[in-house]
Amino acid sequence: MKNNIFSVLAAGAFATIAFDAFGQGLSPLFGYAKLAPVGLANQTIKTVFGASPSGLAHLLHVFTGMIAYTLGYLLIARPLQQKIMPSLPWIATATAYGVVLWVFALYVMAHLVAGNKPFLGFTGITWVALWGHIVFAIVAAWVLEARGVVKSPAPKAMPAHA
Repeated sequence: MKNNIFSVLAAGAFATIAFDAFGQGLSPLFGYAKLAPVGLANQTIKTVFGASPSGLAHLLHVFTGMIAYTLGYLLIARPLQQKIMPSLPWIATATAYGVVLWVFALYVMAHLVAGNKPFLGFTGITWVALWGHIVFAIVAAWVLEARGVVKSPAPKAMPAHA
């Protein structure tokens, strides 16, 4: 159990670092939009609660990456994939999960909760966010898979021939 908690936190930490490095470092370095996940978190907190105490948006960003999104892969995305399409490689599941995270972040949170245009108006930040969420999901999944936290379903018995 303790190993699994450490693995989830490690997966979330590495994935969040990869997301931020890509979206706030590499993307603008190569002339693309810069992600502002803390700004979106701050806007969301202000919309929901009317105010955002200093530092709370940073904590929300870290919590979301290190725990919530990582547990989403471990407890929802991968088990669902294993039940529906057990032979699908984990990286395909992670990529699809990254797209789901992107829809959640840019449509549900940014639009429905914070009041921005859907998918932030399909500007440059939209596409950087898509790739950033895919990078996040692949890194988180890779750490969880490499550490053996994800349990593969038992292979089905081969039918006996009469």
